[in-house]
Formats: sequence, C-alpha cells, structure tokens
Amino acid sequence: MAEEEENVEEASIRTEFPAGRVKKIMRLDKEVNKVTSEALFIVSRSTELFLRFLAEKSAEVATEKKRKIVKSEHLRIAVKRHRPTSDFLLDSLPAPPAPQSQEEASVGRKREVANKPAPAGTRRIDAFFAKSASGASPSA
Repeated sequence: MAEEEENVEEASIRTEFPAGRVKKIMRLDKEVNKVTSEALFIVSRSTELFLRFLAEKSAEVATEKKRKIVKSEHLRIAVKRHRPTSDFLLDSLPAPPAPQSQEEASVGRKREVANKPAPAGTRRIDAFFAKSASGASPSA
C-alpha cells in the first residue's frame, strides 16, 4: 500500500517538458545564475497547466464554431476572452489573415497555376484549347 503511494507521488512529480531544456530557457535571462530543482519543477508544471488551459479554451471555441480542428483563429479568440492572458499574450500571436472574397481567392489560384512552368516534355492543356494564330481550325 505504501509502495503504491510512492509510485503515485513519483508519477505526479515528473513533468512533461524536458528539464534540461526548461533550465536552458530559464538561464537565458541574464539575472538567473542558478536554477533550483524546485523552481524548475514549478516553472515546468505551471507551463503545462497554462498550455492545457489554452488548449481547452481553444477547443471550446472551435466547438462553438462547429469545427473539428483547432486553428490559430480559435486560439486568438480564446486568448481575447481571458483578460489576464490577453494582456500579455495577444500581442505575441500572429495577426489574423485578411479576409478574401471568393473572386479574389479564385483569381489568386488561377495566377498560381498560370505562372508554373510545364514539366519537360509536356504541354499545358490551355495551349491545346487556345485559338491558333491563323484562326483556322484543324481539319480531320
């Protein structure tokens, strides 16, 4: 029975992030000389909890929008809704993409295809359907 309790305690002490990497990140601050194991544990565990919180809130937003995949826009909305998080994190998130109309999106795709060169030994299909320069159609 006591052995089970020790195993549970050991499992709860381990963190998800590699301790060495967290320690390196903490030491990037010039004011930090040494990192104790307790400080390392607290920073690692609080980071895990924070990321779990962000993931849960982002998943809630995605569910509200009837989406199965969490996107950066869902994360941005989740951060905006939580005031303490938005105060420091909102500026660090990438800006949302500018909305495109259907016409702009289809024109952009056509340009991408038109600019790509055909592989060696092949022709583009639009060249087949283009009117010939002489204006005469080939006869069979």
